[in-house]
Amino acid sequence: MTLVPLITAAIPIPHHAVAAVLATLVGAAQLWLTKGTVLHRWLGYVWTSLIVFVALTGFFIFETEVAPPFNYLSKPLSGLVLVMLWWGIRLARAGKTKEHRQTMIQLFWLTMLIGLLIIQPGRVVHQMLTSA
Repeated sequence: MTLVPLITAAIPIPHHAVAAVLATLVGAAQLWLTKGTVLHRWLGYVWTSLIVFVALTGFFIFETEVAPPFNYLSKPLSGLVLVMLWWGIRLARAGKTKEHRQTMIQLFWLTMLIGLLIIQPGRVVHQMLTSA
């Protein structure tokens, strides 16, 4: 395993990857920690900011070495993440705690599934793991 492919990757891939790892850690903490606290709210702001950054930078990553249909999925998935995030925030502001919780948990697991898709050949993470 080597970080060279990530370090030498085109912008915004390194920034996107670092933000995604941080979002994963903050999101996992959100699932584990007590809900409804000030810490939960502030970590929610941090997680939301990271997810927005990851989704927006995802629109500017153009990897052509990835086999179809996976090279076409990243943009619609980024859009779906942004819509789900907006919906989850809207539910929280409306006081619909149960629905907010369900939406955000689904969003977290969706981002984890998307994260698994980056291991396929042609992607920077695959190059990092296989040193190819």
